[in-house]
Amino acid sequence: MLFGLFLSMYLITVLGNLLIILAVTSDPHLHTPMYFFLSILSCVDIGFTSTTVPKMLVDIQSHSRTISYVGCLTQISVFLIFGSMEVLLLTLMAYDRFVAICHPLNYLLIMNPRLCVSLVLISFVASILESQLHVLMALQITTFREVEIPNFFCDPSQVLDLACVHSFTDNIIKYFIGTLFGFFPTLGTLFSYYKITTSLLRIPTSGGKYKAFSTCGSHLSVVCLFFGTGIGVYIGSAVSHSPRNIAVPSAMYTVVTPLLNPFIYSLRNRDIKRALRRLYKAASW
Repeated sequence: MLFGLFLSMYLITVLGNLLIILAVTSDPHLHTPMYFFLSILSCVDIGFTSTTVPKMLVDIQSHSRTISYVGCLTQISVFLIFGSMEVLLLTLMAYDRFVAICHPLNYLLIMNPRLCVSLVLISFVASILESQLHVLMALQITTFREVEIPNFFCDPSQVLDLACVHSFTDNIIKYFIGTLFGFFPTLGTLFSYYKITTSLLRIPTSGGKYKAFSTCGSHLSVVCLFFGTGIGVYIGSAVSHSPRNIAVPSAMYTVVTPLLNPFIYSLRNRDIKRALRRLYKAASW
């Protein structure tokens, strides 16, 4: 039952995000900064869910819930790379919408291809560095080899909590990472939407307001879903140590969110729906 459910969700996630990537790359009308970031986000979603779900499916089939020490560190590293990339990409997409709505005449000049590619590369490098900092802290936990984590994957925060003593340096690194990849992206996204809202309020007609905000609706839905489930995971792990109370929000965070992203963008976006129809017609010939 669980195997079939998660396997189908995983396949739909991969297929849906691949369709978004194909739609963006095949349609010249979608070769814009907004859809460039969306295609990168789809790649990240595939990697993000592939970090945890295949191992979980193997565990369900084999009735085994063990993972090697090296395997756990590898999963932490890859999970954090894609998770941090998702946070930074959503922030970049918020900035993209801010420029498009608040500075429409200079939009293509500001969000030029060179800048967009540079921002993605900087985000990727920053995500790698962040994941390696977590792995270095986890490597210090050498006294534990057979421990139980109340989750279906090696959650970085739960692995680091295995340490009996948290040094001052470790705490500084945790706060630094939390500020860099949590506080600043959240603040940037909120500031972007604050400026967007103030610009929309100056538009005299309701039709103009709706048309301008409709380009932000999908992104705002994904932001609320991703950050909402992410906060739920860490609040749940801090408040309760029940495996069920931790595993449910974790599944929402790592499985359901990447699954829903393609549907949110395809159902609420006319350009994506048009590109998908063209793909379907081309495939049926």
